[in-house]
Amino acid sequence: MTDSNQPSRTPAGFFAAPRTAPGKTPGSIPVAAAGSISGATLGATASTTTGSWADSTHSVIWMTRGELPHGVHHAHRQWARNLISLTLVTVMMLLALANLIDVYGDPIAWAAAGVPATLIGALIACAGTVPALRLWWQLVFLAVSQFILGPVIALNGTTTAHVVPSLDTLSKGWADTFGSFKYLISITPPIGTADGSLMALWTMGLWLTFLAGIFAVQGNAWLSLAGVPPLVAAMALSALLGTGTGWQRPLCGTAFALLLIIWLSWRLELFEWGRWLSSLIIVALAIGLAAGGTTLTSQPRLVLRDRYNPPLSPYDYTSPLSGMRSYIKDHKKDVLLTATNLPAGTPVRLAVMDRFDGSVWNLSDSSEAAGSSNYERVGTSIATKEQGYPFTATFTVNKGLADSWLPLAGMATGVRFTSSGENTFYYNADTDSAIIPSGTHEGMTYTESGIIPVKPTDKRINQAKASRVSQPEAREVPDSVSKLATSIAGGQASGGAAATALADTLRESGWFSHGLQGDYPSEAGHGNYRVNKLLAGTAMVGDSEQYASAMALMARELGLPSRVVMGFLPKNQEGDITDARTKKTTGNTTVTEFTGNDVTAWVEIKLQGLGWVAFYPTPKETKIPDENQNLTPPNPQTLVRQPPVPLTDPLRDKTQAKGQSSLAGADADADSANLFWTRFQRVAGAVALYGSPLWALLILCGLILLIKALALARARRHGSPQTRVAAGWNAISSLAEQSGITPKGTRRDQAESIARQLGTGGQALTQLGREADYASFSGKAVLSSQAAAYWRSVDRLRKTMLASLPALRRLKTRLSLKSVVILSSRRADRSKRQRTATRARTPKKGTKS
Repeated sequence: MTDSNQPSRTPAGFFAAPRTAPGKTPGSIPVAAAGSISGATLGATASTTTGSWADSTHSVIWMTRGELPHGVHHAHRQWARNLISLTLVTVMMLLALANLIDVYGDPIAWAAAGVPATLIGALIACAGTVPALRLWWQLVFLAVSQFILGPVIALNGTTTAHVVPSLDTLSKGWADTFGSFKYLISITPPIGTADGSLMALWTMGLWLTFLAGIFAVQGNAWLSLAGVPPLVAAMALSALLGTGTGWQRPLCGTAFALLLIIWLSWRLELFEWGRWLSSLIIVALAIGLAAGGTTLTSQPRLVLRDRYNPPLSPYDYTSPLSGMRSYIKDHKKDVLLTATNLPAGTPVRLAVMDRFDGSVWNLSDSSEAAGSSNYERVGTSIATKEQGYPFTATFTVNKGLADSWLPLAGMATGVRFTSSGENTFYYNADTDSAIIPSGTHEGMTYTESGIIPVKPTDKRINQAKASRVSQPEAREVPDSVSKLATSIAGGQASGGAAATALADTLRESGWFSHGLQGDYPSEAGHGNYRVNKLLAGTAMVGDSEQYASAMALMARELGLPSRVVMGFLPKNQEGDITDARTKKTTGNTTVTEFTGNDVTAWVEIKLQGLGWVAFYPTPKETKIPDENQNLTPPNPQTLVRQPPVPLTDPLRDKTQAKGQSSLAGADADADSANLFWTRFQRVAGAVALYGSPLWALLILCGLILLIKALALARARRHGSPQTRVAAGWNAISSLAEQSGITPKGTRRDQAESIARQLGTGGQALTQLGREADYASFSGKAVLSSQAAAYWRSVDRLRKTMLASLPALRRLKTRLSLKSVVILSSRRADRSKRQRTATRARTPKKGTKS
């Protein structure tokens, strides 16, 4: 205390000396002087207190509403506001994640993972409003939800009794937390729920809802803006991982935008219910403009799946047709494949080939729709638009069938393996065939659901015209193929009739032999030499390998899109498809056993309105030649009836083949530079993909630092110079609080406490505290330049305080949001007290002031 007759000293700064009234001491302010409150009764005699009345922790005035204190009503309003905010955040998050419904193909499975994930994320964010559960307990809840609850839901098949997680559940859950995102972009939708694919949805719903929720429940309304980036990130990620169309994209996007605007307007107190009609008109006009604009303009969407190339090269697999005769030679009577509940008479295909290089039929590298190499990794569900008879059959692979081609029937709509480790396979929707890189093996069991297309009648086939598709050019085709094809079917007006003529002529004119021991001599192979020998040699003898290759080449010469199919046929002794091979067992179960002798090749021709139609040009297997029969092929000159019909729209031949027919990497001619960039892109992509949680953490830290910087910048420049000086001291005390110190009392007491606990010099702290007191209580004007100089001193002192902290504590202090909340709450408290004082000084209506 200083003598009242002695003039007070000016703080060692740049402010003028304050003048104190007689009987008053600097730094001591009567409570009554803080403002006149009309109509308020003080319950105790006014006494003096040190420090600012606005900074007092306990006010002597209780504002009541009814029977309850004001604080109780405030708590109720806070909980109601948090509940509404978290509900809206959850709904907006589900609308954003709805883009993935088409990816999974099952809305129920999507909801089973997406809804619990978002609700749990919101609850964990709400737990932060309880001081005892803040931070560390929230991290524990997140870890349990991510690595225990998530795997139980996403990998329920690996749990015990569908509730208790097993070791396999936890280990796969950890791996799928990161790998499921790669799985989503490498599988053609719908992917189903296999291989832990739901972990991607769970991870996004849990973490992004939590990040948006922790800002939604903050007392400072402006911090709600920080909850927008996680919501927008959810929308963007779902679009990138989704499909080109999305699930109800216009409806979800519009609802998301409306809820976001309404929520932010309400939180920032910009929403006026009295103007609901005008607001409704504006929103309706915005919706109309947005809908009209998106309808009139193209809406291309960037989908990562379209830019991602699966790590599968079909050229690593040699021509499957080359090994056909080995099945007949080594496993003619052995059961290689057992099909349960497969419709009777249904073929099972292995591989489809549409490129002939002169030596073998193989897969093309065409990017057109007809390309036989367009294998894409799929999940348990496969999309198809074809119509037919649905079926569900179970296949069991037996000893002897060890190949990379997965036997499938009809057009598959879903494949589920008994063993979870065999789920990785690639499906070609154009050829309805599949490749499994791990290979088939004895004991493998899987269930296929699919559709068997309706078989067209002979009349429709003969009337159908050939379709026009892009196929690779057949190379080194012998002349005998063109001559015989033209002589047999060159005058046919329709493609279906020409294909039927080719198949019938080969089947009726040819003879059958596998060329095995005891059979009539028949060489293996299906290249140009073997086809020429079949069609122009001394004997037309062979099996389905040669006849299918010959017919497919002859069809190409006539302009018919053709391809060779290899698979299992349920044949009788003559080689014709029969229902008798399917036997009934107990109940309604049927079983079909396919032997090595059932491995056959046939031809498919694409006809307009009918799709790919199967033709079987191989003679009856009972039509065995002997030396006394005429085995000579038909003479093309005796078959010519009229010139061939000219092609008005010939096929577009493209140079499709890359390398030799047996693709084993011999053609790899990329230079070292290209190889380096290829490897670099692969490594960079893996780092970006698997490091996504790290990027999310770095983005969160950067967002926190940005928010704090914006708060300090606003405090530095907002308000009068007196207010800015007071905010400067608040910045110091807030930094102390977020570092673990709780300064209390007057600014002098706070300065001493901070200096003692941080071990820094107390002189600078005390001086800044005196200057803040002088600016707040002297009543003298403070210049803007003086406030700016004060903030420069504050910045230097804050750097000194941070430098005095250990590294880990310094990092925690920098990332703490206490300073933002404290600064904002103090400004809000001051504004509220000013409004309260103004209302108290304003006389009520009907009374005299």
